[in-house]
Amino acid sequence: MYEEAATLIPQSIESPDEAVSNGAGSLVVSKDLMPDSILIFPLYDRPMFPKMMGPLIIDNPQMQEIILESHEHSKPMYLGLLLIRPTEDTLQHVPETPADFFTVGVAVRIVRVSLPTEDSPLQIFTKALERFDVAELTIGKTFVTARVHYWLEKRIENTEEIKAYSVAIIDCIKELVTLNPLFKEGLSFLVERINVSDPSALADFAASMTTSSGIELQQILEIADVRNRLEKVLVLLRKEVEISKLKSQIAKRIEERLSKQQREFFLKQQLQEIKKELGIFKDDTESEIEKFQKRLKNLTLTEEVRERIEEELEKMKLLGTSSPEFNVTRAYLDWLTILPWGVYTEDNNDIDKAAKILNHDHFGLENVKDRILELISVGILKGNLSGSIVLLTGPPGVGKTSIGQSIARSLGREYYRFSLGGMHDEAEIKGHRRTYIGALPGKFIQAIKTCKTSNPLIMLDEVDKIGASFQGDPASALLEVLDPEQNQNFLDHYLDVRFDLSKVLFICTANQIDTIPRPLLDRMEIIRLPGYIQAEKIEIARKYLIPKQFKMHGLTETQVIISKPVLGAIIDGYAREAGVRSLENCIKKILRKCAKEIVGNPRKIVRIHKDNLADLLGKRHFSDDNAFKKARVGVITGLAYTEMGGVTLHIESIAVPTGETRFKQTGQLGKVMVESSEIAYSYVKYFLKENAKATEFFKKNLIHLHVPAGATPKDGPSAGITMACSLYSLAMGKAMIGETAMTGELTLSGLVMPIGGVKEKIIAAIREKLKYVILPKDNQEDFELLPQHIKEGITAHFVTTFREVIKICFP
Repeated sequence: MYEEAATLIPQSIESPDEAVSNGAGSLVVSKDLMPDSILIFPLYDRPMFPKMMGPLIIDNPQMQEIILESHEHSKPMYLGLLLIRPTEDTLQHVPETPADFFTVGVAVRIVRVSLPTEDSPLQIFTKALERFDVAELTIGKTFVTARVHYWLEKRIENTEEIKAYSVAIIDCIKELVTLNPLFKEGLSFLVERINVSDPSALADFAASMTTSSGIELQQILEIADVRNRLEKVLVLLRKEVEISKLKSQIAKRIEERLSKQQREFFLKQQLQEIKKELGIFKDDTESEIEKFQKRLKNLTLTEEVRERIEEELEKMKLLGTSSPEFNVTRAYLDWLTILPWGVYTEDNNDIDKAAKILNHDHFGLENVKDRILELISVGILKGNLSGSIVLLTGPPGVGKTSIGQSIARSLGREYYRFSLGGMHDEAEIKGHRRTYIGALPGKFIQAIKTCKTSNPLIMLDEVDKIGASFQGDPASALLEVLDPEQNQNFLDHYLDVRFDLSKVLFICTANQIDTIPRPLLDRMEIIRLPGYIQAEKIEIARKYLIPKQFKMHGLTETQVIISKPVLGAIIDGYAREAGVRSLENCIKKILRKCAKEIVGNPRKIVRIHKDNLADLLGKRHFSDDNAFKKARVGVITGLAYTEMGGVTLHIESIAVPTGETRFKQTGQLGKVMVESSEIAYSYVKYFLKENAKATEFFKKNLIHLHVPAGATPKDGPSAGITMACSLYSLAMGKAMIGETAMTGELTLSGLVMPIGGVKEKIIAAIREKLKYVILPKDNQEDFELLPQHIKEGITAHFVTTFREVIKICFP
């Protein structure tokens, strides 16, 4: 390896600048004797130009040994500098093939060597001599060598055009020096080292002064014609001048801005000194304290709060504004003084006005409206309205959330709503302790601050969907807030003083109460919103939904006409659920399509008919279930209550001859419903024990009971008599009377127990156009309390035992 590298070091001359004999008696310049094969040093950033000087760092250990050996023997050493073609990550790119290098480089002579130390590698100082073309490039294991042809430029004639280019380049360099003082050093080098009358050297030097990219500089290096090179360099210099001008403008703008800020700072300092002399100066601390004290003038503070505020104000006076504790104290005082201590809005004592507001905003919901009017009546007699906790429970879309705003309007109170759904951090309710960075009070104190009164109406949405985690149980934290005996001394962790929430009216909403913790549920007054029948939905659509959507879609009642029969068809085919949300979505969809037609023909009046509902809304979502309405053996219609409202269940059973007694249930039944089916099976077998044919039927058949739809989970005890009737119908081979549905829990002794959700189930029966319902005797009062328009068209039978059910269903 070393022998091969040694051939790259010229042995015949002592000094590269000396003239030697060529053996024929004539003299040649030593540069003509530079080696044809040369060690290549790869450049990653930008190339070097002839007559330039610059340092290089040698990391390659083998190349270091060659250079040090040449240095020890005082032999001249030459290197070839070649630029590597750029890639996405040039700094990490290791050349592997000759194609990775550009083909034109520059030969340099090492003029000074700085020996390596423990902290630094070998450094050399080089002078660039001549350009060369690569004839052949060899990439070895340790270094790269190349066979090269030197350009050996000759001095060209200095024509008028060349002179003009040279003068233009010098002028550009002078302009650069005035714009950027960093170029001054380069200009000094130009004057000292470069012959300005040599256009080739001038072009190379000018190119090296620019901040152009490595590829642009390589293009300059590869231009042999001096005139073309001068022209290309002049373009790069003009770009550099424009960049320097832009940088100068940016620097000037920044300097002006800083000068303005400094001037304002000095003026403010002078103003403060003048105010001090006049005795009217207040620093930041005094200004904050004055602001807090001004807030306290209109507040009625408790003794505990007053003492805490005075204590914090004294602490703030002693703290410097640069202290971290200063900002914590200021934020704490800001919360303490901005809360409406003892500030209450005046309640509306006009019960007729309140009733008018409630009736204007909502159709139906009489039990909710009566409860609010009762609350106002008590307030009139008592002199003030006490806070209450009301829980509105019912299926989605029945108006639980929207009625909260109407209640607030009817009472004349401020309104604040936040959702508890998914909340899993106790600090959301009771606040963070002030030791935490970014600590804040809980949602209730934030609501009081937003409403600016101590007796707002706060709506707690989705109280049945509170979560729990390692960060605490928000439902347990709510116990203090929603307890009338405790919330007058509510203690937020951030405030650390007691705040009276007893005058706040809390309205909670939930889809079902099963997931609400019992201690929390006991603190609430439950009002059920069961849902709407078709007639109620039609009135809601006419009075509220359609006018609201007309306004939102930019339409008028004269442009789109939707009749009552059409609304009934929409409800029957597309929006049978308990609420009106799907109905509103259907109206939106229709009006969007109508808007498109009216834009095309502004004078057109669109009338919606039943026949074109399929074109507007697509296929019906609900069928009439005619297959189940027809009386069949083993098929019985039941009534159930879900979080979506009342629904009908079609329970069916069949017998599979197996020669043994077995019972099977399907339909995603819950544990309670499975037990109800087993009770029904056992009781029906007992009930028919005197019937030899039926007894033999159960002995020889597998009874399979199914509750459609199979994809929907179901649970609850109220389908007991329905499943028992299905099994009785199958065993006796009799079909039940038509247009009848039933609900009731069955005991093992044949008693029919009461159930819940009577109104929801009756509404479901009306929705399915049923005429007869069978209910437990204990639910008769629930049925009789229903509004007359809901009971109309329904005949109810009340039973206490399963034997009575059989007499009605199988006369």
